[in-house]
Amino acid sequence: MQRLLDIDPDITQASTPPGWFYTDGATFDQQRERVFARSWQYAGEANAIRVPGQVHPFTLLEGCLDEPLLLTRDQDDRTHCVSNVCTHRGALVVEGPGNERTLRCRYHGRRFSLEGKFHSMPEFEEAKCFPREEDHLRPTALEQYGPMLFTSLNPAVSFADLLKPMRDRMGWLTLDQFVHDPNRSRDYLVGCNWALYCDNYLEGFHIPYVHASLAEKIDYGGYRTELYDWCNVQVGQGSEGELCFDLPRSSPDFGQRIAAYYWWVFPNMMFNFYPWGLSLNIVRPLAVDRTRVSFMSFVGDPSKVDQGAGVGLDRVEREDEAVVESVQKGLRGRLYGRGRYSPTRETGVHHFHRLLATMLVNDHS
Repeated sequence: MQRLLDIDPDITQASTPPGWFYTDGATFDQQRERVFARSWQYAGEANAIRVPGQVHPFTLLEGCLDEPLLLTRDQDDRTHCVSNVCTHRGALVVEGPGNERTLRCRYHGRRFSLEGKFHSMPEFEEAKCFPREEDHLRPTALEQYGPMLFTSLNPAVSFADLLKPMRDRMGWLTLDQFVHDPNRSRDYLVGCNWALYCDNYLEGFHIPYVHASLAEKIDYGGYRTELYDWCNVQVGQGSEGELCFDLPRSSPDFGQRIAAYYWWVFPNMMFNFYPWGLSLNIVRPLAVDRTRVSFMSFVGDPSKVDQGAGVGLDRVEREDEAVVESVQKGLRGRLYGRGRYSPTRETGVHHFHRLLATMLVNDHS
């Protein structure tokens, strides 16, 4: 029998999810189809298909969706994202990045155009009603934000609507000029449920208790959360003397000392903007109690990378890991029921849980 997540819309009366929400395998499986299969996910760097003919295979949300997809740029300079599974017998069409004029499956020679249209197939002259629509590689939506590409198998919301608040607020940044720095990027394996990791991210309540170094750089009293339809932002004002953004007059925050913008985008993406650039964090569910978090750094101003709130991200991450892994153990306890939200400090967490409840209550297939 399906368990329902019920979150009161009134945060002053609402209770947090029960422990089983973070420990039940059936609930985790349900989230894979009803949440992640309908979400937008990071597909890679735009530079992966920079010139016509380039192809770049990848696995969408590896460990959770595990969908084989392919980025291509055709000879007309148009970008595409299509299924990387041959429509004949299911082999992978492209097994490594490269430059091609057409796509050819090495199993039986079926060919496709770079936009995924069926081209030819040997030994099929006698096949009736062939090719069919199903013989093309199925396309998925593909969108770009700065140097990053995103796709969705069956989006519940348009990419434009999903990111509009962030694009409007951060539009003054020269994001297209940000460069990925692999030396400042890494993955972390965390022993907790993916949603629990997001819960922790979505509130600054724990900063004074868990992150001593970050608390010195952020003015906790001025820390605030702003909610939007499919995302929210935590605005971190800098302590006196700390490096902050040089905001233009077009920014709604002009005149304020902002050290960091922490944007969360439903369900599992974090866009952390610092004066030096962007740390994109992708939370990848692996199991009900295991999560991989990918930190990808895109540098806009190399002269500021070792200053301000964006310094010591590895230390902050390790401190967060210790806390959420402890909570994961506690939620398995039989004596724990449901907690309550702080109406002052946990509006972002409540917002996340309301969106989850909405996505999980209906079968959108």
